Amino acid sequence: MGKTLPYSVKDVHYDNDKFRHRSFLKTFIQSLLTSHVKRECTKCSTGKFLVLLLIGGLTYLTLTHTTTSISVADADKSNNIGSKELSSFRRFWRKLPRLPPRLSPDEMSTMSVANGAVEKLNAESIWMARQQKVKDAFLHAWSGYRNHAMGYDELMPLSCRGIDGLGGLGATVVDALDTAMIMGVEEVIVDAGVWIQKHLPKRISEKGQVNLFETTIRILGGLLSAYHLSGGQGGSSLHKGPKPVVYLENARELADRLLVAFTSSPSDIPFSDVVLCERSAHPAPDGMSSTAEVSTLQLEFNYLSYLTGDPKFSLESMKVLKHLKTLSKVEGLVPIYISPQSGEFNGENIRLGSRGDSYYEYLIKVWLQLRGRNSTYLHDMYEEAMKGVRHHLVRKSVPNGLVFVGELPYGSQGSFSPKMDHLVCFLPGVLALGATKGITKEKAMKESILTFEDLENLKLAEDLARTCVEMYSVTSTGLAPEIVYFNTEGTSESGPDGGNKSSKYVHDIVIKHADRHNLLRPETVESLFILYRITEDSKYREWGWQIFEAFEKHTKVDSGGYSSLDDVTMLPPQRRDKMETFFLGETLKYLYLLFGDKKVLPLDEFVFNTEAHPFPIIGNLVKQ
Repeated sequence: MGKTLPYSVKDVHYDNDKFRHRSFLKTFIQSLLTSHVKRECTKCSTGKFLVLLLIGGLTYLTLTHTTTSISVADADKSNNIGSKELSSFRRFWRKLPRLPPRLSPDEMSTMSVANGAVEKLNAESIWMARQQKVKDAFLHAWSGYRNHAMGYDELMPLSCRGIDGLGGLGATVVDALDTAMIMGVEEVIVDAGVWIQKHLPKRISEKGQVNLFETTIRILGGLLSAYHLSGGQGGSSLHKGPKPVVYLENARELADRLLVAFTSSPSDIPFSDVVLCERSAHPAPDGMSSTAEVSTLQLEFNYLSYLTGDPKFSLESMKVLKHLKTLSKVEGLVPIYISPQSGEFNGENIRLGSRGDSYYEYLIKVWLQLRGRNSTYLHDMYEEAMKGVRHHLVRKSVPNGLVFVGELPYGSQGSFSPKMDHLVCFLPGVLALGATKGITKEKAMKESILTFEDLENLKLAEDLARTCVEMYSVTSTGLAPEIVYFNTEGTSESGPDGGNKSSKYVHDIVIKHADRHNLLRPETVESLFILYRITEDSKYREWGWQIFEAFEKHTKVDSGGYSSLDDVTMLPPQRRDKMETFFLGETLKYLYLLFGDKKVLPLDEFVFNTEAHPFPIIGNLVKQ
């Protein structure tokens, strides 16, 4: 045993007492008795008196303290005083309330994630409800067509009858079919599918003149997309209605007859019109084909060749782009007319609106479709053209700086026109698609695949998308006109504004009387859909919802269908008696996809033709 430690029992009691809980009063008295103040103050009687006075004063204040609330009834005063003093005394000596237990960092992180998941779930439920509204609008549009115009190309919703304006091939039936498949509307799939099976083969063989471009993008494109979405080769979803082969057989028969536009032309540029029943083709009355039309056939013919194993469709259509590659351009920009006789451009008018638009769209989309299959020249042409757009056509409005794309009606040496078609609003989506190749911006940044030019194009895409949305917001109806003009530095356009005086941009945008109509066009919502998929910024969804609500408010016809408008700057707007096929085939489809699951028809696996018909990317199918 070692020596006894030098502690007494008193020391042990003291050490134990250090760790016992002591009341506030004991602690205060102990501190007072052992403090320097006590030693100094109690040396004299005055100090003792002051200490006693201090203690007495504190005791008095404690016992006599009352709350600020006073009873109104005098009779209750005497009864309340004693209870108030007692409760005040008790409150003074009560124990401090315990703080709630603190969560650990892991628990706090888990709770934060859970709250975020709930918020996300709530947000998605809102968009699911809005997506259902678009589906309801599609059903309303289809009901008007089915009840009053089934088998005709288009519905005249005000007079409740049909009209053939696209060659009589039942364009609305075919254009709307894959939209119904994407939405899962089985009754429409059956109606449209049965009509195609019973009536379309005869129409293809017996109808007369059709436009090569419109027939390819709407009818051929619609049939090929329906083939895939109904479970054809590579398809993943089956629907009611005819077997997929029905759509493919009709597509091949139609393409065989359209092919004569290529084979009968003296150059690699096809004629613009085909007579189906005669298997003959001829140029337009002025002898010209539009550049956009001849260069917007390749996605459809390439996919048909892949499905059938017959290369002739792809070979004939790709000759056009290979020929256009050899022609001189203005930094990638091309005139809007081309001669099938000579194969040369005609005139100098350069624009990305009508007759020029989808040339630039298909450069990047065909490259995406054929990626890795000797199509690098298309990507080079696209990049050069976008540099030309930024250099020659992009300007800012005054006074508020909206970015827009104008025109060069007399070529690069002529004057600039601050005119922009609504059709140009396809460009933001194409720029974004070309920058990331269909994957999200975040993923593209992580994988370091974005060049400086890609980032420039993405920035331009977002700026132009805002301008396109403001073309809607600046009007009284909230719907865009067909064409607008912008005021620019040193140039002031004459004409009326959009009618919405509360818009910030009411003085930037001029809408001339001849351009005030709205045809239910899809280009802006198309770009919003692509930009939302790529940037994941929810503002594009919100903008799309605003546009959809304006369509619902001003274009919906009670008897079924939706109508075009004569003047978007007036309330109420006068209606036009026509529902374009692309309202069902494009506008409502893009809105539905914008509000829905981003995993449906991903942009790195599908390419949409200029009529919004999705085809699987051939390069991916070949790899499989």
